[in-house]
Amino acid sequence: MAAMGRRWGWGDHLRRLLLLRSYHGGTQKQYQYQNQYEVKVGIAEFLRGIGGGVEGHVAKVEAEVGGDLHKLLQTRTLRLKKLAIPCKHRKLILNYAHKYRLGLWRPRPQP
Repeated sequence: MAAMGRRWGWGDHLRRLLLLRSYHGGTQKQYQYQNQYEVKVGIAEFLRGIGGGVEGHVAKVEAEVGGDLHKLLQTRTLRLKKLAIPCKHRKLILNYAHKYRLGLWRPRPQP
């Protein structure tokens, strides 16, 4: 019979689990994310938080969207293209809008 790979028994699994836990500090670390700052986010704050030259389009976007950030978050590429916003800036706006909706990014407060 050909040599087969070693099968892991329950003892081996338990031993391996204990070794991994001791290597990583015993238990899994629980991280708590806190909102360190509370900032009211409008279209101007959102676009300034993105940076990269996007803040130059604040007036156009506010006039088109009506000052509602929720509408901006639902905006698609074609609507931004009709406002004559360059492709690079459209891409930044849509990328950060997606991150903002998921709660992965917030604009920093201005001093």
